[in-house]
Amino acid sequence: MTDWSHLLTRVDSLIDRLEQFLPAARPNTDWSAPAFYWRNGASGGYLESVNNPHHIALDALQNIDQQKNAVLRNTAQFAAGKPANNVLLTGSRGTGKSTLIKACWYQFKDSVKLIEIDKPDLSSLGELLQQISDRPERFIIYCDDLSFEEGDHHYKALKSALDGSIRAPGENILFYATSNRRHLLPQKMSENLETTQTNGEIRPGDSIEEKISLAERFGLWLSFYPFSQDEYLAAARFWVEDMGGSWDDDMRTAALRWNMSRGSRSGRVAWQFARDTIGAMGL
Repeated sequence: MTDWSHLLTRVDSLIDRLEQFLPAARPNTDWSAPAFYWRNGASGGYLESVNNPHHIALDALQNIDQQKNAVLRNTAQFAAGKPANNVLLTGSRGTGKSTLIKACWYQFKDSVKLIEIDKPDLSSLGELLQQISDRPERFIIYCDDLSFEEGDHHYKALKSALDGSIRAPGENILFYATSNRRHLLPQKMSENLETTQTNGEIRPGDSIEEKISLAERFGLWLSFYPFSQDEYLAAARFWVEDMGGSWDDDMRTAALRWNMSRGSRSGRVAWQFARDTIGAMGL
C-alpha cells in the first residue's frame, strides 16, 4: 500500500511538471460582449471580450458626410438582415477612417458585434470564420491600417475569405477595413512594363491584376482626402467647444500655428490641438 501511495505521488508530481509546458486551454467566448479582439494562442485562436469599446459620436466626425452616410447606410442594411457590402476606406491619414467604422458600428451594437483582427493574425482568419459562421449573431470583422509589403502573404487568407473560397461566405459576416493604400499592396514602376496593348486596348500585367484583385473584393470603396484650411478650422472649433473652450480669433491663430508645426491638416490634428490647448488652459 505504501509503495502505491509513493508511486501515485510521483505520478502527480510528473503531471504537474508536464502541465507547465502544455498550452493553456482556450478560454470560453462570452458571446454577450458587444465587441471582441481576435487573439492567437498556443492552443488556437480565441475571441477576447471588449465590454467597453471605444466610442466617438458620429457628429464629431467633420467634413466626411458623404463617407459617413455611405457606411451608416451599409451597416444599417447589414443589421436589418439585408444584402450589404464589404467596406474599404482608403486615403489620407488622420481623416477619420477607423473612427468612422467604430462610430457607425456603435449605432447598431445591439444587433451587430464587432471583431477587430490585427494584420499578422489574418493567417488564422479561417479559424475565426469557423467559430462565428454558424452563430445567430451578426459580425463585422474589422482590420485597421490594412496594407501589405512585398512578399507578405497574409493577404491571401483575406482574399480567399472575401470571395474565392469553396466555402460560401457567411451571411452573418462582413469585412470592414481601412488603409492608406488604395490597392492595399505596393505597386512598382517596373510592373507597368508588363502592360500590353491589344487592338488599341491597354491590358495590365499579371502582377498588377493580382494586386488590384484584393481591393476589388470590397464592394464599397470610399476615399478620404486631406482637409482644406477651412475644414481643418471647422474640426478644431468643434473639438475646442466640445471640450468646454470658446472659439475666437486668438484660438483660430493658435490652431493654424499648431497645424503648421505638424505639417498636416486633419481631424486627428484638430483633436490633438484641442486636447493640448484646453488641457493647458485647465492648469
